[in-house]
Amino acid sequence: MELKEIEESIAKKPAVALYFSAPTCNVCHALKPKLMDAFEKNFQHLEVISIDVSEDQSVAAHFSVFAIPTLLVFLDGREFVRKTRHMSVEEVVAEISRPYGLMFE
Repeated sequence: MELKEIEESIAKKPAVALYFSAPTCNVCHALKPKLMDAFEKNFQHLEVISIDVSEDQSVAAHFSVFAIPTLLVFLDGREFVRKTRHMSVEEVVAEISRPYGLMFE
């Protein structure tokens, strides 16, 4: 996905998550299915965009992402959560739950 498309999603959709990873990152591959499952169960209106930094280095640089895995969550067009490397699924869900709930309930 190109930067322009990503920025349009962030601007137009109320909740967008960017997940930065690479094929060589074992942590990325172990974490992603757990995050996707948690997002599906808890945040039905959250659009998740996966970005392979080995293919889209300019996109990662644009968002100041220099380590993987990195998760950015945008609510109403503003960056709300930024997690890099050491993150737990529970921690991410807890940080998003309250503001997300206020937006969609």
